Amino acid sequence: MSPRYVVLGGGRQGTAAAYDLIRHGGALEVLIADADEAAARAAAARVDGLVGRRAAVARALDVRDGDAVAAVLGEYDCCLSAVPYYYNLEVARAALAARCHMCDLGGNTALVREQLTLDEAARAAGVSLIPDCGQVPGMGTSLIVRALSLLDEADEVKLWDGGLPQHPVPPWDYALTFNVAGLTNEYDGQAVFLRHGERVEVECFDRAGDELLEFPPPFGALEAFVTAGGVSTLPWTFADRLRGVENRTLRYPGHVAQWRAFRDAGLLEQEPIEVDGRPVVPRSVLHALLGPRLEAGAEIRDVVLIRVVASGRRHGAAAEAQLDLVDRFDEATGFTAMQRTTGWDLAIVAALMAGGKTPPGAVPRELSIDPALYVAELERRGFDLREEVRAAGEPPAAAQSPAGTGGGPSGM
Repeated sequence: MSPRYVVLGGGRQGTAAAYDLIRHGGALEVLIADADEAAARAAAARVDGLVGRRAAVARALDVRDGDAVAAVLGEYDCCLSAVPYYYNLEVARAALAARCHMCDLGGNTALVREQLTLDEAARAAGVSLIPDCGQVPGMGTSLIVRALSLLDEADEVKLWDGGLPQHPVPPWDYALTFNVAGLTNEYDGQAVFLRHGERVEVECFDRAGDELLEFPPPFGALEAFVTAGGVSTLPWTFADRLRGVENRTLRYPGHVAQWRAFRDAGLLEQEPIEVDGRPVVPRSVLHALLGPRLEAGAEIRDVVLIRVVASGRRHGAAAEAQLDLVDRFDEATGFTAMQRTTGWDLAIVAALMAGGKTPPGAVPRELSIDPALYVAELERRGFDLREEVRAAGEPPAAAQSPAGTGGGPSGM
């Protein structure tokens, strides 16, 4: 019998996830639920058009109503949460009450760690609860675990990733492919890394963390800088195994200077200030002003770059394992690279859950997904992933050849 899935959120990622469940996950039908019924209907219509049959069902559902969510989830095998991260803890509790598997887009480490305290309840309910699916954390997390698995012993691992416009336009040279609140969530606060075997907090945009990384044409030199949440729970999970775990976000040169200026001006602050006698939240002003200017719209042609390098030993000699993934906007489906690497990752995890290939309980992403199985799912979808294991100190072969085209065949 085909698993029954419900996707919470009819936005970009929810639509992409629903499509992937039907196209690659074996779902005969997927429910798309959103507080805005019109948005749910639009998402379902788009999915139906892409797969060529009636396969998506729309429904109005407000995730703030826990009882209503639990009642709906009780009719399904697996729930995919594509709503803003701050709803995910309550959605998780509703899923456990309904004995329904659940995965979500995560992105906030403190909240994810709170979700993981539901492990005993999830085990008792016989379901899998896996936060932090999506691009990074999510796809990046599983690629980190994959890189570690290619070495006999590992000491350190580092992740670089970014979603970029293929054709940057000044003055921003950047375009949003997800909600602006998600961007500022990553750009504020502290990142938690593992350094010398100890967990440390590092400020976002910490100048000591700035790097300039070279990528194959047409990308060239990209800025790499500290942001929050990219490695999520890894510094806790691997504290006894690795000496180093870090990540950087990739952008075209000039981005860091712009956002440091916004931060230094106080525009990332969330405490209200008084302006002309009225309370105003600086971050809300930034969202209102900058969000529309960065909104990509339907015509975005983006690219997602992910690089992972793990160092350690293989066959008794110092070695490095490097993984590079390049994905581009897919002309055939109209899905952005960010939708494919985020929404499709969420769907991959949901299908593995429904297929009994994930452990019961609330389990961190890095411990819940078999990396070889995950890579096979990426390859089945046509993702351009390159793996290399080399002696420590040798130049990477990936840096000497053009990046792959990504996007997958038109039927993907």
